[in-house]
Amino acid sequence: MNTPAAAASGPRDGAALAELVGDALAHAQGHADSEDAAEIRAITDAMVRLLIGAPLHSDGKLTVVSLATEAGLRRNKLTHKHTGLKDLFYALVKARTPVPEALPDSARARAAKQQKDLARVRAERDELRGQAQLLARIVHVLEIENSQLKETNAFLEQQVAAQASVPDLTRRRRRP
Repeated sequence: MNTPAAAASGPRDGAALAELVGDALAHAQGHADSEDAAEIRAITDAMVRLLIGAPLHSDGKLTVVSLATEAGLRRNKLTHKHTGLKDLFYALVKARTPVPEALPDSARARAAKQQKDLARVRAERDELRGQAQLLARIVHVLEIENSQLKETNAFLEQQVAAQASVPDLTRRRRRP
């Protein structure tokens, strides 16, 4: 069995801890139920493989489903029977995730300024989109009015041409 000192050092602390806990649980179970001891051993071995990133039977995700698949057990064995191992696995996964460092004040100020600039630019973009839509509607209305005026003008020119007795005052006569 591993010692706690050996489990607490190295880059794979979570895997070593899982192995240590699994050994302790299997030893504590002793001769009570060899099936439980085998399940505990399979679960802890699966924890170790998942935590070091070397899965054999699952997709390698750090979830209970992957842990159960890796251990060759059904998920309900972890969610109902071996809840302590499930909780240990989630605790090791959470402890394994790196905690983001606090941003320095200058970076925080720069991020706040960038967020304000982004909000301003988005508002300006939205305003320009509205103006573009308004201008498109205005152009459409003007095109319709222009088309109607051209039709009216053509109709009036036809009427003027039909009435030859009315002199065209818009034309100038050229004197020879």
